[in-house]
Formats: sequence, C-alpha cells, structure tokens
Amino acid sequence: MAGATYQVFIENLTQSLKVAPNSFTIKFTIQFLENARTLKRIEVYQMTKKDVLEIRHRFSPSTCSIGKICGCYVDGDRKKVAYIDSAFLSLPEEESFKYFDIFKKNLSGSIGKNLVTMPFPTESEFDDGTQSFLMKLRKSELRDPALVEEFYDKVIESYDYTGNYLILLIHDRYDIPGKTSDGITMDDASDEVYEYIMCSICHVNLSKAGLSYFDNDNTFHNRVRDWIVDMPDIGFLFPAFIDRSTDIHNVLYYTKNAEDLHFSFIDGILGTGAPVSAENQKETFQTIITETLGNNCDYEVVKSIHENLNEMITEQKDNPEPLTLSKTSIKRLLSESGVPDEKLEDFDTKFEDAAKTVVPVKPVSNDASVPEPPAPKVTLYANNLANTRAFEVKTPDVVIKVNPDRTDLIETREIDGKKCIVIEINDEVTVNGIVVK
Repeated sequence: MAGATYQVFIENLTQSLKVAPNSFTIKFTIQFLENARTLKRIEVYQMTKKDVLEIRHRFSPSTCSIGKICGCYVDGDRKKVAYIDSAFLSLPEEESFKYFDIFKKNLSGSIGKNLVTMPFPTESEFDDGTQSFLMKLRKSELRDPALVEEFYDKVIESYDYTGNYLILLIHDRYDIPGKTSDGITMDDASDEVYEYIMCSICHVNLSKAGLSYFDNDNTFHNRVRDWIVDMPDIGFLFPAFIDRSTDIHNVLYYTKNAEDLHFSFIDGILGTGAPVSAENQKETFQTIITETLGNNCDYEVVKSIHENLNEMITEQKDNPEPLTLSKTSIKRLLSESGVPDEKLEDFDTKFEDAAKTVVPVKPVSNDASVPEPPAPKVTLYANNLANTRAFEVKTPDVVIKVNPDRTDLIETREIDGKKCIVIEINDEVTVNGIVVK
C-alpha cells in the first residue's frame, strides 16, 4: 500500500469510528490499527538523514513556505510574559534568518541520538489523546487562539526548566515534488502535500557582562545586557516525514543533549513513551555481550566484536538510513566474532532481559493468570554502540586509546605470573611531548 494511500485510509477509518464508537468497536479497531501499522513499518519506520535534510532545506528564503509562526515567552516563575503571532513571510528579513537558524538546529544532530523517530500508541489517536490533539493543532493552521493557548499550557506544565524560555510553533505546507527513478526532482509532478507543525523550545538567557564600545562617546562603557534566545534545547516535528511521505503515526523528536531527554515533556506533549538514550543503548549492548560471554569474555573476542561492528558501520556510512542492530543481527555479529555456539543458545532470553532494564514492560493486568506482554522492541543504533575513532582499553589506573585500524598492536599476556597489556612499538614514543627511546 502506497504511503499516501495508507495515510488517507487510516485517517478516514479513525475519523469514522469517532462518530458513534462503542467499546467493542474501539478495541477491535485499536488491534486492527496496530496490525496495519506493524505491516507498514516492516518497510519504513523512521526518518532517515535524507528525509530530515529535505525538510531542513525548506528553511531558506528561496524555498520557505511557512505560513504561520506563534510563540510564547515564559519566565522563571512559569508565567507567560509575551506572545508572537504573525504570518511568517511578513517578518523582516533579518528576523526570518534568525528563525531559520533555530528551525535548522531543530533538525540537526545524529539520527538515533539527537533526532529520534517515535511512534504514537494507538490509543493516543482517539479523542483526548496526545496525537489527536496535535492533529487538531495542525488542522487549525495555528489560527485557533484557544487551541494554541492550550498547547502553551501543556508545555509549561510538562517542561521541567527553572529559567526563562521561548516556545516557538510554526505551521507549513510542503508540496512534495516528484522524483524520477534516477533521483531527478520534478517540481511539476507532485501528488502529495506534507502539512506539518514544528515546535522549538529555546532557553532565553542574559548576554554576558563586559565592556562595549559606544560610537557617540568614542569610548568604552559597561555593556548593556540583553535577553538572548538560544538555539533549541528540545523540539519536535509532527507528523514525521518518512520515505518522502506524511506519517501521522510517528513524530520526530529533537534533543540538544542526548542524555537529557526531558521525559516529562515527552510524556505530557507527545505521549509516545521515552526513547532509549544513546548512553543506555551502549550500556544495553555491553550488558548483552557480558551476559552472553560470561567467563569467555576475553580481550580477543571483545576486540573482534568491535572490529566487526566498526566494519559494519564503515560499510553503511554512505547509506542515508542509519545502521540499526536487531536481536538477530547482534546474534550474528557475536557468532562471526568467534563466540561459541553453546554461549548463544540462550541469547534470546539474555537480549530480552537486557531490553527490559531500559524499557520496562508495563503489566496489562494485576491478575497473575494474564500472560506478561512481549518484550519491548529496543532499537540499537550502531553509531551509539561503538567509537569508530578510537579503541579504548581501560584499567582502574590506565587508559589506552588506539587507532581502530591498529588494534593488532595491543595484546594481553601473562608475564612472570602477572596479567599484562603489551603494546608493540614500531615507531617513536613520546611522553608528555618528549621523544623517548
């Protein structure tokens, strides 16, 4: 089923059920939607770097089609201080360029680390759900003051920050140009319009104190400190733009700090459930390896795993879609890295146990006879699991970093009854910048 056709079908079905729903119909439909969406995601389920760049390219004077921009300035006491409500194309050119910088930053960073595509629970797509509210906001084109005000209230309630910040919200329509099989853009061959809203939450801080030159006095005085809007701390793009098509069942979430995901904002505004942070993905991968290898977790096997993983990343570096590792692909990676078959016999259980530590499974019932829900699906992005720039060997007192292409220079040996790390020297050695012999 084509992307656009699928979206229209699901939207029409969802809307028709809101007319006169009953409990059986809703339960049946939720299950149907889940199955349909699962089939859809087998092919495409996340925004790729190519998708992100296509929308990011819209934020320039020659391509901009943003219709409306709204904003709310919130102080440290969580009070609304000022508002923005304007047709974007009527803004002075210098201001629009500053906004373009903010919007572009909202679509920057690494896929799977700073930019995460997150699916909505099916329940959120019915009345009073988070996705349903965002759909209403998009449909209003930000022209319903009460709806926009409600959005501001939701953000203020869920965004945990003690300082001043600016909530920015834009609405845009992108007439998606068609493309030939060899990638040539055809501006007059569009068959879908991507209508979206994008939110950016920016901290507002005082400029630094200091001396400043004053033309009138031809001298220097104490600088006047202004309130400056920083680049976004967090934000989102709704709906997601996947495979050059609208996907109302997903949202693209941005975070400046990949380890500070702002769970309360995700829960209150998006309702998607928190993504697994880059650091937690890495820890999960390490746990899977440690639990699987057990006593066989020696240096050579671990080195082989990371060498093979880096090779996989290098082979995929030109692919716009990030390399992700599933349970099956990790098991194959371990097998190809020399992990014995007997150690992989209970790999599936160890993988699922590790997944539950980062994405807890919520019980569907307090009744012990009701079976536990299946293990959560955890997407591990390869770039979050390995450092392609350095191979690190660490003890409590020593840290050794090696070029990943020269891991052969390090080996472990037992010398005079002591376990040692041996480094082959075939070039000059420097100690604090001094060449030694």
